[in-house]
Amino acid sequence: MNFFEIENIAFEMLGYPISYVELIGTLFGLISVYFASVANILTWTTGIVNEIFLFILFFQVQLYADMFLQVYFFIVTLYGWYKWNTKANTNKISAINFRNRIAIAIVIIIGSVFFGLVFKNIHLYLPTYFKIQASYPFTDSFIMVSSIFATILLAKKKIENWYLWIVVDIVCVVLYYKKDIFFLSLEYFIFLGLASFGFYHWNKQLKHG
Repeated sequence: MNFFEIENIAFEMLGYPISYVELIGTLFGLISVYFASVANILTWTTGIVNEIFLFILFFQVQLYADMFLQVYFFIVTLYGWYKWNTKANTNKISAINFRNRIAIAIVIIIGSVFFGLVFKNIHLYLPTYFKIQASYPFTDSFIMVSSIFATILLAKKKIENWYLWIVVDIVCVVLYYKKDIFFLSLEYFIFLGLASFGFYHWNKQLKHG
């Protein structure tokens, strides 16, 4: 059996079989988010491992928007790693203005609908590669688009990234539970706590300059 197949089980927890690919992706995701919450540059290196394994996982459970999101994450991870590694951007947390917040919200809504329609029919557009119809394409697309903006804001050390991550984490907990990826759903519940801590920690730094 292929190591990367979700049928290749590492162990069972409370009767739920956890595959190696879900286990590794989840653990490195937790580590990466923790490092992000304390503004540690290691969030980017650990994030790479998380992105590779979740790309493989999401393809197998037909969450195609989430799968493509990992490609974007990988590119932005390299950018964020470079950005945080420059002295000019070290420990400088800031906020965006109200107008830009509204603009981001509008783009997220439009983007979620557009990509939802794309992924809803991707099995028709590319039947060779996507033989099974996408699951929850609009919800999945909302996660993708929101996460794109959240990652950009994280790379730029904008505190609003945590607003988006908190919303994304709540949606992911429900979606992954519905898709029977229980360990990953649990991970995003923990992410929710880490995102709340990250907001508190960054907000404290922002207020103290």
